[in-house]
Amino acid sequence: MDRARARAADPARAPVAPVAAAITPDPALDRPPGRRLAAWAAGPLVAVPTLVTGCRLLGTDALTPVPQALSFLPWLIVPAALALPLALVARRRLLAGWAALVVGATAWCVQPYGPGATTARGPVVERLRLLTANVEFGQATDELVTAVRRERPHLVHISECDRACVRTLTAALGTSHPYRAVVDGEGSTGSAILSTRPLTARPPIPGAMGMPGATARFGGREVELRLAHPLPPLPGLVDRWKIELGRLERFAAAHRDSGPVLLAGDFNASQDHAAFRSVLAAGRLHDAARLAGSARTPTWPREGPLPPYVQIDHVLVSDDFRVREVRFLDLAGSDHRAVLAELDLHAGR
Repeated sequence: MDRARARAADPARAPVAPVAAAITPDPALDRPPGRRLAAWAAGPLVAVPTLVTGCRLLGTDALTPVPQALSFLPWLIVPAALALPLALVARRRLLAGWAALVVGATAWCVQPYGPGATTARGPVVERLRLLTANVEFGQATDELVTAVRRERPHLVHISECDRACVRTLTAALGTSHPYRAVVDGEGSTGSAILSTRPLTARPPIPGAMGMPGATARFGGREVELRLAHPLPPLPGLVDRWKIELGRLERFAAAHRDSGPVLLAGDFNASQDHAAFRSVLAAGRLHDAARLAGSARTPTWPREGPLPPYVQIDHVLVSDDFRVREVRFLDLAGSDHRAVLAELDLHAGR
C-alpha cells in the first residue's frame, strides 16, 4: 500500500493518459482535382497580362520580353478573361478578383490614345495626300508604283527602298514625283521621300536605317517632312530601339511650335509603347489613324502564320492639319500595309 501511494505521488511514475493529436486538414487536399487544375491554369493565364498591362499603365517599355509583348496588348484580354471563370470554378476569390482587375485594366489600355481632333485654326490652304509604305527590301516596289499612280499622293515616304527601288521609282514616277530626298543604302538601310513639290533637303535623323528629311511648300506654308524607321525592338536591340525613338522624340520636340510637321513611316512601335507615345507628346503630334477612327487597324505582319495584329506604320501630323481620311493598302511583296492619309492644311491664324 505504501509503495502504491509513493508511485501515485511521483509524477515521473504516474500513468500517462493518451492525448489525441490535433491535425488541421489542408484545404487544398480537400479540393476536388478539377478545382486544383483550374487554379493551376488560371495563375499562368493571368500572370503575363498582369506584367504587360502593368508596364503599359506605368508608362515603361522595360526590358525584353515586355517591348515585344506590348505589341500583343489588345489580345492579352483573352488569357486574362479565360483566367476569370477558371478562378471562379476553383473558388479562388482572390485570383478571380485579380483576373477581373487585369481584364478591366487591359480593356482600358486598348482605348485609342490621345485627343480625337487637332486644334487646327484658320481656313484650309491646301488639301494633300501622304502615302507611307515599307516595301520590304524593295520587293514591293512595282506594287507601290501602281498604288502611287492610282492614289496620286503628293508625298510618298518609302522605307527599305534600296538602290534598285530608287532607280525603279525614278524611271516610273520621275514625271509625277520628280523631287526626292534619299538615304542611299541596300536592304533595309535605304529610304526615300518622293514629292510632287520641290524639296529642300534637311539632315536625316541618325539611325541604322535611313530616315531622310526635307521641307516642302504647301498652301504657302513650309512643311517639315521626316521619314521614321527606327530599329525594331528585337531581343538584343531594345536599347538601340529606344535610342532611335528618342531621336524621333527630340526631332518632334524641336519642331513643336515651328510650323506644320509630317512625320511618317514604319515606327516599329504601336500606341502601347511608351517610347512612341513620348514622340507624340514631345511634338504635340497626332496619329492620323487615331483621328480617322482607325487607331487599332493592324499594319504588320502581312506574311507568316499570323494575320496582321499590330499597327506600327503611322502618319503623324501637327496641329496645323485636320485628317479627312485614312486608308490602308495591301502591297504584294511587303510584310507591311501602306497607310494613305488625306489631310487638310490650315492657315494657322
